[in-house]
Amino acid sequence: MESSQILIAGVGGLGCSWAMGAWSKCNSEADILLIDADDDSFALAESGHVLKLGTVVDKLGCAALPPLAEQRMRSVSAVVRKLMQPVELVILLTGLGGGTGTGAAHEFARQARLSGAVVIAVAAMPFGIQSTRLNIAEEGFARLDKFAHITVRLSLERLARQAREKGRTWQMGAEWVEDLVDGLVRTLLRMGLINLDLMDLRAIVEQDGKSTLLVGMGDADEPEKILHSAMMAPLEALDVGGATGCLIQIEGGLGMTLSQVDSVARLFTDALDSDAQVILGARVSEDLHNSMRVVTLLSGISES
Repeated sequence: MESSQILIAGVGGLGCSWAMGAWSKCNSEADILLIDADDDSFALAESGHVLKLGTVVDKLGCAALPPLAEQRMRSVSAVVRKLMQPVELVILLTGLGGGTGTGAAHEFARQARLSGAVVIAVAAMPFGIQSTRLNIAEEGFARLDKFAHITVRLSLERLARQAREKGRTWQMGAEWVEDLVDGLVRTLLRMGLINLDLMDLRAIVEQDGKSTLLVGMGDADEPEKILHSAMMAPLEALDVGGATGCLIQIEGGLGMTLSQVDSVARLFTDALDSDAQVILGARVSEDLHNSMRVVTLLSGISES
């Protein structure tokens, strides 16, 4: 794939912030699109595409107004169609429970999917004490899940807890999101020992049932710790046992061996359905040295 075929899209203030961070981490090896009703979200956008949901004359934002954000997203569908012409994969980042993300994310996902792209969405859910926002977010998540191929629920509760342990605010604790996006971009853009492509991705995302993404990192000789790292992801609880589809990308330093790849792959796929479709990719990255990073996409997860 070429960089123009992968689009990192941020919708709403939090989504735009995370999209910029992820885009920077993967060395701009993808296109970026920022969508919001607030000019502040575009302040650091030196390049890439910007789509403001409003006009200069009408400066009304979309805070707490999901229907307005959805309406404005529909009104720019012609622009989106043009932007989407070369795109094969959309990685959509958003926060739900407010106005722009809740109202516009699912509509953008719908338009992107109509263009033929695979849509992978990561949606941040509000804190449990924000009951009103949480109810709005649940409705927004259901709509987003209807149009995205993969919709991952990210828990701000878990993200905040992990950020506090590192002495950071939760808004800055987005390493997981950035690693996930970087891993997906590397997986599909660069050659590896065992190559993955868009057809592999489509084969997994088309499995019936729920789906999720995991990112783990650790010493190449300690696969159990890599798995533990993945299971500590700031995601809302979801039992991945019995999944029927798995795309797993393993990335390690120059000394990574096929034996290490096999050990990690076996550990990550142990809990899958016995007839699960597993697609494996592996590549060497000089910057990882003795570390190994694993990006896993699981689908066909039972909804019971």
